Amino acid sequence: MPAPHLRGIARAYLLSIAFWCGMSFLMGLQYKPIDYGNFWPSFSDLLVQAGARAVALALWTPPIFYLVGKYLPRSQNRVRYVLLWSSGAPVFILLHTGIFWLLVPPYDDTLHRYVARSLHSWLEMIRTGFADESFIYLANVVAGHAYWYLKRVRRQEAERYEYEQALAASELQALKMQLQPHFLFNTLHGITTLIDSDAKTAQAMIVKLSNLLRASLERDRSDLIPLEEELKFAREYLELEKMRFGSRLTVRWLVAPETRRLQVPQMILQPLAENAIRHGIAPSREGGWVEIAAHAGEGILNIEVRNSNNATAKASGGTGVGLRNVEARLKYLYAGEAGLHLTFPDERTASVRLTLPALGAEAAKAHDHQAPTAVHG
Repeated sequence: MPAPHLRGIARAYLLSIAFWCGMSFLMGLQYKPIDYGNFWPSFSDLLVQAGARAVALALWTPPIFYLVGKYLPRSQNRVRYVLLWSSGAPVFILLHTGIFWLLVPPYDDTLHRYVARSLHSWLEMIRTGFADESFIYLANVVAGHAYWYLKRVRRQEAERYEYEQALAASELQALKMQLQPHFLFNTLHGITTLIDSDAKTAQAMIVKLSNLLRASLERDRSDLIPLEEELKFAREYLELEKMRFGSRLTVRWLVAPETRRLQVPQMILQPLAENAIRHGIAPSREGGWVEIAAHAGEGILNIEVRNSNNATAKASGGTGVGLRNVEARLKYLYAGEAGLHLTFPDERTASVRLTLPALGAEAAKAHDHQAPTAVHG
């Protein structure tokens, strides 16, 4: 028999003995109070009887729990199942009283002493205690069912937790994979507009794009990275767009130094910058500006992408794939602890603000492992 199995049996019996020792001592105090005029002999006699009764009861509690677990799948036929356990009551009464009778000789209340064991004394013990013994048996059976039902519920909860975690991880990975083809398609579309008019710039943009894609593929698979790395990727993307728009695009950076080491989701800024270019800059003949700001305070990291706006952009709302993807990723990574807010402070300005927990490297590492658990939390 494997050692872990033996340890489990030993642990079950130790817990059973400890429980029944306490209960037997309380029952002994109820039925046979201590004689304070003869305290120590009376107390020691109570301990002996309580210990013997506890051993007799504890001997059968683990087997009853084991049998409940074994026969519980047959509980669908309720009548047969109740009859099965009812038939065990006489067996329990005979075995329990028999063991107690062997451990402690019968006590004669008239003679105030223990007497020799006999078949009559055993039968008398059964006659005077069968109701209590039946109740103890029923309590054991009910407790066994409660134990196995609780164990089943905990196992189902653990399985559901693992399923939700795996589902969230796969959905989060799918969202991350969705960004690259979307980003690639939009950027290539921008390059095609320059092929005929400015082939040299288009060629330089293709080289720049290949470097961006290489950097994206070389990133590790962790969900959170330092803001500094995310800023670097967003800066290279905006440099790529600046090659297309030239002087029509102005980029401003207002990033507080203390935020650069805080952790943010991968590819969280680029879709926001792309959204600003597509809906704010591209439709305008005069071009415009994009501003990226970051500051932290009271455990919150605020990242804001602002851009010049026009009527067309405001009418469309800018709710494309990029923003929907960012919102979904925030939901899976942070549940209700993060948010995305699209606002229009005035007629010529659009703003997308992210509010994230200000996680440092160690906190982000722990959060990274737990992130999928927040799917429905």
